[in-house]
Amino acid sequence: MREIIITIFLFLPPVLAAQNEPGDIPEGTVKSVKLHRMEWNLSYPVISQGSDQKLILHFDLLGQDIETYYYSFIHCDKDWNPSGLNESEFITGFFENQLDEYDMSFNTTVNYIHYSLIFPNQDISFKISGNYIIKVYPFGEPGNPVVVKRFMVSENRASVSTELQRSKLSSQYITGQQVDFSVDHSSLNIHDAYNTVFSTVLQNGRWDNARRNLKPDFTGNYTLEYNGLSDMNIFPGGSEYRYFDIKSLRYQSEYIREIENIYGTYHVRLKQSENRAARQYFYLQDFNGKYYIAHQEGIDPHTDADYAWVYFTLPTPFPVDGDVYIYGELTGYRMDESSRMAYNNKTHSYERSLLLKQGWYNYMYASPAKVESLSVFTEFEGNHYETENDYLVLVYYRDPNSRYDRLIGHTIANTLND
Repeated sequence: MREIIITIFLFLPPVLAAQNEPGDIPEGTVKSVKLHRMEWNLSYPVISQGSDQKLILHFDLLGQDIETYYYSFIHCDKDWNPSGLNESEFITGFFENQLDEYDMSFNTTVNYIHYSLIFPNQDISFKISGNYIIKVYPFGEPGNPVVVKRFMVSENRASVSTELQRSKLSSQYITGQQVDFSVDHSSLNIHDAYNTVFSTVLQNGRWDNARRNLKPDFTGNYTLEYNGLSDMNIFPGGSEYRYFDIKSLRYQSEYIREIENIYGTYHVRLKQSENRAARQYFYLQDFNGKYYIAHQEGIDPHTDADYAWVYFTLPTPFPVDGDVYIYGELTGYRMDESSRMAYNNKTHSYERSLLLKQGWYNYMYASPAKVESLSVFTEFEGNHYETENDYLVLVYYRDPNSRYDRLIGHTIANTLND
């Protein structure tokens, strides 16, 4: 077994020069990491304790060399710091297990091995609720993981109801969405809820702009009310995500300008993007930033879908003050070297290519906000209170006699349905 030297699970493509040429396809790179509920691959990674719900992990290892991977779990507090519990306190079964489900890609120009894992399974289950991390790593190298993903186990002991509306604050009335919610904890004997219950709200499953450790505005009668008396419950609405479809590499779908096969590798050039910051809101059905692996001509998209270099182009007369990134699940919701675009002075455009597996993709262009109250989408996408978004509410409880944060309840709400 050859040695693997990979940091977390991110592939770091080269920062493009003005020619926007991609690098060679690097064997041994882990790509297309997805973790979701088994029944729906666009779901959020939350399962209920004691239920038959399961999560499934997918990822690809580029190349033809099969590697032996193991996986283990870390229990975390509400802020994603290790809780310090022993494995025997939160796991039933073996603390470390081999990942033995894998298949070779079939009839693709880019070779890869597809790995998958369903859990809980006969080797592992979870004793307690809370935040968890799954790590996948080569044998004997737990400190050198190739995959690190978050998920949650909820007790569903507290009932959470939501009311989503436009911001009540005049400063964000046009651009903001307010998440009011209440928590019914009548089935739990909670004392001093104001100091022992902590709520977190996520927009479209993102942790980079999560509202953490929210305190209720009112308490009483086993109910906690979060009514947005401050701006802690308010999110910039953003816009509907841009998208493209590469489930087939035989024809040009919407937003695809050109598909070429050069020396056995596919290259997909997207149509030039436009700055949407000043545009009025328009509805466009999207995946709220996620991607969906699919292959129109194959049978099993996990092994039949191919990889292609996808070229992004964002015309801008002059470079903006700050870096520009391709943002979404396709880049791990990160703004770093793996997603940073380069400005081409000849074409007056920001450019970047990413190696992506066939499917449907959502993305936006992001730039760090100049003011804390603004969002990363202000420069190129705009923010609208009408935008369709998901909101995931997580309610944690730290029992004074306990050593960990329990996830006692959660709910998922959508602005079109609430």
